[in-house]
Amino acid sequence: MNRRDALKSTATFTAAAGVLPTSRSGAVETRTLAAGPPRSSYIDTPDGQSLFYKDWGSGEPVVFLGAWALPSDMWQYQMTPLSEQGLRCVAYDRRGHGRSSQAGAGYDYDTLADDLAAVLDTLDLRDVVLVGMSMATGEMVRYLTRHGARRIARLVFVGTAATPFPMQSADNPEGIPAERFEYFRRHVLLRDFPTWIEENRPPFFVPDTPPEIQEWVRTMMLSTSMKAVVECNRCSTETDFRPELPRITVPTLVIHGDKDVSAPLDRTGRPTAKMIPGAELRIYEGAPHGLFVTHMAQLTKDLLAFAKE
Repeated sequence: MNRRDALKSTATFTAAAGVLPTSRSGAVETRTLAAGPPRSSYIDTPDGQSLFYKDWGSGEPVVFLGAWALPSDMWQYQMTPLSEQGLRCVAYDRRGHGRSSQAGAGYDYDTLADDLAAVLDTLDLRDVVLVGMSMATGEMVRYLTRHGARRIARLVFVGTAATPFPMQSADNPEGIPAERFEYFRRHVLLRDFPTWIEENRPPFFVPDTPPEIQEWVRTMMLSTSMKAVVECNRCSTETDFRPELPRITVPTLVIHGDKDVSAPLDRTGRPTAKMIPGAELRIYEGAPHGLFVTHMAQLTKDLLAFAKE
């Protein structure tokens, strides 16, 4: 029996076993469950934006920050099992992403770090394990610089693309020239973002990543406002975090794939780990940038172990 037939059989068995209640006529009944006290799913920022968040489980808090152009839903396959393992999993949509406000401004790291502060302060989260991927690693660093570490217990950098400093400069000759980044924004993102996503599927995933998973990620990216797509790319490529990384004092784990084309290990993950005192670098063999889906079980296992240390 193939996978699709197995799923159909399971659904048929579930209905036959009475899990879905039926009326005397045989039609499936729908029941309205008693609603509990209303709970807001949005947090207000200092500049009047609204951030959608999800809050699952109980225990020590783990707060997830999404990658560039991806909302909090990207973390579903980590948050679900971790929330069942005694952790409180919180994730929110960055402004301009998912169900949060489609803001016209505020896509600089200072403002984004203040948005993170609004989430942590509103929910009064303490001893937090912060998990950020891609551009979100910069939000975590800037949060510590602006707001300190009193609420933070640990950091996890996943496929960092923002640190230490992507752009070429006199003291960073191996970086990418600023004009190339600007060309990418003006002549690629602002002309045909959907085609760019489609053409860059192969290096983001691995060959056996199901096409349905790939399409799910693509759909999430296309839900992001173009303003956020462009401005977040700008801030993540033009911000120099080299002075801030050595000031991090909390235990830090850097997870990076050795086949990451979007953020090559030797330009991002490895030097980031070297600049953070005592940081551990964990390299996933064969992992691309999309390791949150290509290596989901391994990532979940490592996050659980690190959070429970």
